[in-house]
Amino acid sequence: MATTSLHSIRLPQLHRRHRIRHHFPSSSINLTLSSSTTTSSPILTFDSLANHLAASDFRQADEETRRLLIALAGEAAQKRGYVFFSEVQFIAADDLQAIDDLWSRHSEGRFGYSVQRRLWEKSRRDFTKFFINIGWMRRMETEVEQFIYKSFPGEFIWELGDETPEGHLPLTNALRGTQLLGSILTHPAFEIEEVVEGEEEEEEEEENGEKDKERGKALSSSRRLKPDYSF
Repeated sequence: MATTSLHSIRLPQLHRRHRIRHHFPSSSINLTLSSSTTTSSPILTFDSLANHLAASDFRQADEETRRLLIALAGEAAQKRGYVFFSEVQFIAADDLQAIDDLWSRHSEGRFGYSVQRRLWEKSRRDFTKFFINIGWMRRMETEVEQFIYKSFPGEFIWELGDETPEGHLPLTNALRGTQLLGSILTHPAFEIEEVVEGEEEEEEEEENGEKDKERGKALSSSRRLKPDYSF
């Protein structure tokens, strides 16, 4: 009985594309939100962020983004002055998407959390590789290849130019670890739909293969039945 080698089996090539699934169109973003239903609570708006980004003042936009995240994360984060990774889950998806949409809209689609999520996935969630690709780390001048975080704010790029890496902004402090950034990038606001290409092609190839076999059988049969006049 003939055996088939595993090396002779051609496996279909699966091409994976990642799409960030937004829960509402960008045109419907409401730039005003309330941190509480009580009238005594302060009202948070995205107006300052929108103004900084419209003026291409990315340094101030980055600061405003950090301030908004602290305000949106809750009272404990506001008192502390920074966000714990465990508090990111309490930030509404609509608010994170609104912030991301403003960054994307004013950077020709090159900045924002959704861009960072895509590049992070492309780096197979390897934070070191991801940080190098988006320009958050630099190589040390040592014989052994080593990378360290760039110094804030001087070594970061605060303008949109040809040399500015995609996904460079907004910044998220990773000196205390990558859990905060990981929680932001995996937030439901930036849920990814994984589209697998190749499955339909595989089915078509199988169907075509069956048709070819049938045609081959018919052709072989007709050849066997065809009279031989060569004698």
